[in-house]
Amino acid sequence: MDGIYKTFGSGHTLVTALTDVNLSVNAGEFISIIGPSGSGKSTFLTIAGGLQSPSRGTIKIDNLNLTKLNDRQKNDVRFNNIGFVLQSSNLIPFLTVADQFKLVEKLSHQSLQQRSEALLKSLDIWDLKDKYPKELSGGERQRVAIARALCHNPNLILADEPTASLDSDHAYEVVKILATEAHKNKKAIIMVTHDERMTKWSDRVYRIRDGHFASA
Repeated sequence: MDGIYKTFGSGHTLVTALTDVNLSVNAGEFISIIGPSGSGKSTFLTIAGGLQSPSRGTIKIDNLNLTKLNDRQKNDVRFNNIGFVLQSSNLIPFLTVADQFKLVEKLSHQSLQQRSEALLKSLDIWDLKDKYPKELSGGERQRVAIARALCHNPNLILADEPTASLDSDHAYEVVKILATEAHKNKKAIIMVTHDERMTKWSDRVYRIRDGHFASA
């Protein structure tokens, strides 16, 4: 990200959500961004993931300039290069854990069975493959969500408050999984959180307040 600004509205209704944000994340880094609700964290993450465009500035992922791509090209970049882990896990309620990955495989037009099996085993949720989301605990659902986000082997993982709905033990477990994935498998991972306790495994921590970035 280079010189990112994001504004909403105009005139007396103008709101500046992000101001001159500059951030570079390398493969193998786990970065946390902290800040209270309304500070600009979610806006930052949606722009980083190409879900909305900045008002000004440049976003590059794997040397691709997202700000110059059309909607279809952005969709391709998101699907092939980015994995999202969200607060709610966003698992499809009527699909078993195994079927969640079969759907990703179908959409990606590539064989992912071996990789998904390896991920489920590495995250200690292989025994849950035939269960539905409602049969899982919050921590188990988030581990499935992380595995699903990693299944197509993206280079960038964006995690939006992934521990907000979890108790402390499960929250720490999820963050350690993300940190391990970044360091072991050379993924660039950005996590936004309001809970500063979750940053202890981060390589770098930034604080965002009223749209301004600073090292924490």
